Amino acid sequence: MSERLLMVESELDTLFLVSQILNSTHDLRSKLKGILEILHKRSGLHFGMITLRDVDDDSMSICEIYGDGIDRTIRYQPGEGLVGAILDEGSTIVVERIADEPRFLSRLGVYNPELPFIGSPLAVEQGEVVGILAAQPCNAKFLGERARFMEMVANLIAHSVNMLRVMERKQNELTSERDYLKQTLVKNYRFENIIGHSEPMLKVFDIIRQVAKWHTTILIRGESGTGKEVVASSIHFNSACANGPFLKLNCAALPDTLLESELFGHEKGAFSGAIGQRKGRFELADNGTLFLDEIGEISASFQAKLLRVLQEGEFERVGGVRTLKVNVRIIAATNRNLEQEVADGAFREDLYYRLNVMPIHMPPLRERIEDIPELASFLLNRISRQQGGRPLEIKESAIRILMKHDWPGNVRELENRLERAAIMSPEGIIDRDVIASTGLENEIGISRTAYAVKHIDLHDENMDERERVIAALEQSGWVQAKAARLLDMTPRQIAYRIQTLNINVKQI
Repeated sequence: MSERLLMVESELDTLFLVSQILNSTHDLRSKLKGILEILHKRSGLHFGMITLRDVDDDSMSICEIYGDGIDRTIRYQPGEGLVGAILDEGSTIVVERIADEPRFLSRLGVYNPELPFIGSPLAVEQGEVVGILAAQPCNAKFLGERARFMEMVANLIAHSVNMLRVMERKQNELTSERDYLKQTLVKNYRFENIIGHSEPMLKVFDIIRQVAKWHTTILIRGESGTGKEVVASSIHFNSACANGPFLKLNCAALPDTLLESELFGHEKGAFSGAIGQRKGRFELADNGTLFLDEIGEISASFQAKLLRVLQEGEFERVGGVRTLKVNVRIIAATNRNLEQEVADGAFREDLYYRLNVMPIHMPPLRERIEDIPELASFLLNRISRQQGGRPLEIKESAIRILMKHDWPGNVRELENRLERAAIMSPEGIIDRDVIASTGLENEIGISRTAYAVKHIDLHDENMDERERVIAALEQSGWVQAKAARLLDMTPRQIAYRIQTLNINVKQI
């Protein structure tokens, strides 16, 4: 067999080994080191060197080189020496005898000046050069074939390097997006973003600022729709475990069997349909916070299982035997009277005390009516975003009606009512008539009919004529003659204004 044929067979074997190394699970540097060792031992290409291009300044640094005692800190600038020329030209350069090449700087001091040198670019898409593969053949035979072989190895390396760089770039983008989303969450859940300046809410703020500092169990009490989940989120994102996970579970939404699997996880085959192992919320929330909403709805049998986790911080997956330990902060919430439940024997007393370490009572909306203007503005901004950024405006006459209602559904009901009003307002202006059209005016109790009407400033410059006439009518109990006197008008003039301004007169 001829020497050239033997060389070709050796190169094919080497290419196969190179591809195996590149497809391995090793890190990039280990892969490149293995490739240079194969080139040295099987193909007679000595002192193999792989440089990679710096994306910031286009210089190249040595990523890997075969040999001991070689300075690996050397960098090559574009156009500097033979390596810099390969980078500039983007094509393979073959030197038959190093001593005859004036561009060769011999900065590494390892190459034999009497022997050849081959350098091939690591080229990727659109011919972009990301690095260079260089080596010194042990003799000057078949330099053309040697150069083509080097190009094939360089192409394999370039493809692998490019894939890794794409993955690294995507990973960096995902990391940046994660950090951005985390910062946005923290920003959205700052204590200052919880709406309300009424005295009951100021008391809530004082408590949550204190409890956020400590890793203690919290029980948030209050009617449905008062914002218990918002407070739980704020506590987490302003605590020492803010960088950890924040998981939520509505305990009333699942039966015991599914609730146990959701919280503790399960092993493969633990029950029908358990086709694989699954981690539960406690395990996933390790070093973070778990928010258990409607905790008062869990059964007596499940209360005992939950108590163990709260006391010991350990549990087993459903169908498992291995005990798992977790460090999870628990924030629970309920709208039920747990004290009465304990007295009736429906809720374990020991679990109640374990949960009720730090209680927070969320006031119902009817006890903080003065927060409604600010809440309405905040909720309308959110509704506006949901409706594609549509401009929405609420008038004082609408606010006054909102402040007369008892709000049995609390903030959730307020948001629902405002969303309905926004839909029913073609121009996006929510005034008294739009609110009344949602049926709210008919639901207002007599106890609040005079609320917030006594102190209307009829000379407020920010109030347009329609709002001013409505305010006067409200303040006068919808008696047009009295409203006319408040506005220094005649009954005929106010009747004309009511007609031209399209005001629906409330019948008392």
